[in-house]
Amino acid sequence: MSARIVITMGDPSGVGPEVTVKALASHGAALRARTVVIGDADTLARAAAQVEVALPLIGPDDPGDGIRIEHVSVDGLPGRFGVLSAACGEASFRYIERAVQMTTAGKAACIVTAPINKEALNAAGHHYDGHTGMLAHLTGSKSSYMLLAAERLNVLHVSTHVSLKEAIGRATTQRVVETIRMGHRHFLRMGVDAPRIAVAGINPHCGENGLFGTEDDDEIRPAVEQARAEGIDVTGPISADTVYYRAFGGAFDLVIAQYHDQGHIPIKLVAFDTAVNVSLGLPIDRCSVDHGTAFDIAGTGRANHTNMICALDYGARLASAGRG
Repeated sequence: MSARIVITMGDPSGVGPEVTVKALASHGAALRARTVVIGDADTLARAAAQVEVALPLIGPDDPGDGIRIEHVSVDGLPGRFGVLSAACGEASFRYIERAVQMTTAGKAACIVTAPINKEALNAAGHHYDGHTGMLAHLTGSKSSYMLLAAERLNVLHVSTHVSLKEAIGRATTQRVVETIRMGHRHFLRMGVDAPRIAVAGINPHCGENGLFGTEDDDEIRPAVEQARAEGIDVTGPISADTVYYRAFGGAFDLVIAQYHDQGHIPIKLVAFDTAVNVSLGLPIDRCSVDHGTAFDIAGTGRANHTNMICALDYGARLASAGRG
């Protein structure tokens, strides 16, 4: 069998269970055979019944075609969709914890995560900014990098869930060059022979020679020059109001964004339903849907599972690529 993929079900009250069963049902038996959902069996059964998925729910190593489940028991789940619950936050954490245990033990090659709710997670006593901080902690990593990957635009962030003021402070030469290197290595691994990388400037028009700030000249340009000296095909800093248009048109394989919204806004404009969130810099592989728990439509059968299909496809690519 090909390397195994594990899906964490996400918050049991959100749309994660629904998009998971829909996506697996829409895929072929070959992918289902190598995929295990970590979550609550009763919740997945309710989601499958809601959307009329006829595939049986089976154990992780059962023979035959079906949706494979590793059940993780958590007390106090509300038993219905669309509610904020500390028990669901606890469940979200335990599913991810189990997935990390499996991947670090070599029992799975990639984690695909369905959405969690940060308020529920914190109500359960797990004080993380979301999946990224949790995974870094569980794997003993100092930090990780967020890549948003789509067919025509890929964006890797220097910083993500911090204030804009703090993000400017984090855009140091060291951090920017490390982000460039991380993106270069990832795209080589994914089969791009000579990745073309663009680095967005942090100020309007990259500071206009100091007129609108000096960060681009003081921090970002030296990082680009250093990476170029290492043999990386990187260009920048390029004004952020044009670089994404150029990348979308095919000029670059990857854009380095300096902060959260600078990268998220363009990718969500052009690939809202198809962009995949990929964590780089961890000792394990993880990718995710790029949407939230959507409590307002959870349990209605109306959740769009396109993004989960894309995340599963990317996860399969990661699992097949190996980690070298």
